[in-house]
Amino acid sequence: MPELPEVEIVKRSLKNKVKYKKIKKVIISNRNLRFKIQKKFENTLKGRLILSVDRFSKYIILTLSNNKYCLIHLGMSGTLHLVCNDKKDTFTNLSFYHSKTLPKKHNHIKIKFSKFMIVYNDPRRFGFFKIFNNQKALKDYFSRSGPEATSNKFNYKYLKSKLINKEKNIKSFLLDQNYVSGIGNIYANEILFYCKINPQKKCKKINKNQTIKLVKNSKFVLNLAIKLGGSSIRDFKNISGKSGLFQNEFKVYGRENKNCIRENCKGKISKIFISNRSTFFCNLCQK
Repeated sequence: MPELPEVEIVKRSLKNKVKYKKIKKVIISNRNLRFKIQKKFENTLKGRLILSVDRFSKYIILTLSNNKYCLIHLGMSGTLHLVCNDKKDTFTNLSFYHSKTLPKKHNHIKIKFSKFMIVYNDPRRFGFFKIFNNQKALKDYFSRSGPEATSNKFNYKYLKSKLINKEKNIKSFLLDQNYVSGIGNIYANEILFYCKINPQKKCKKINKNQTIKLVKNSKFVLNLAIKLGGSSIRDFKNISGKSGLFQNEFKVYGRENKNCIRENCKGKISKIFISNRSTFFCNLCQK
């Protein structure tokens, strides 16, 4: 699943193409995504300008000229593709996973503009598109979500208040979007390595210095990943066709049984499963 950095890259790619563009037509081939597409979806988008393309956590938000909002979540396998009217046999992938083909079987939504269209393709159908009638409704949807890890709201005071007396392990905590938004499995592993914290450690045992490091390194790792264009673990490419580079910075993810790269550490990278998610950490320096 694309995490915050990858969705940010998707958002930027999409924004460059559709901002201030007028939607001419919407065609839906399959309404049965993670949530069934609303009946009003086509008419809500048709004839509207896209005023802005924003992101919260792993969600993309389109602001429409009728003061409504379209929320997009790519799920596990969802991708957005740009298809130009004069080059219908070619397409540009705007999304996390790159494919040399665009199997029509899984094209569920087409949003047509004057010179191109955006196609949503999703083999597993875990993604969704949802209309919100106003800003309050949109905010209510995210009311239970924790602050983004890159935001100022995710700070020492906030994190300390959430860790106190919690039996949950710190890896599961970082993945819980109710506490902090945007961190997925890859980046949780990397953040904990930078902090020298064992992913199995209980939240209530995280001390002050470790709490400070968690805030600092969450921001550092995610911002670095955005700067490097995301992690190309499955041929991710951005709109210009360039792969992300953060996978070259992995310290623990995917490095099972390899030597720890931390200076003067003689440990090896272990792999376990926490909440059914692959978890990588150094068996010596992460405590």
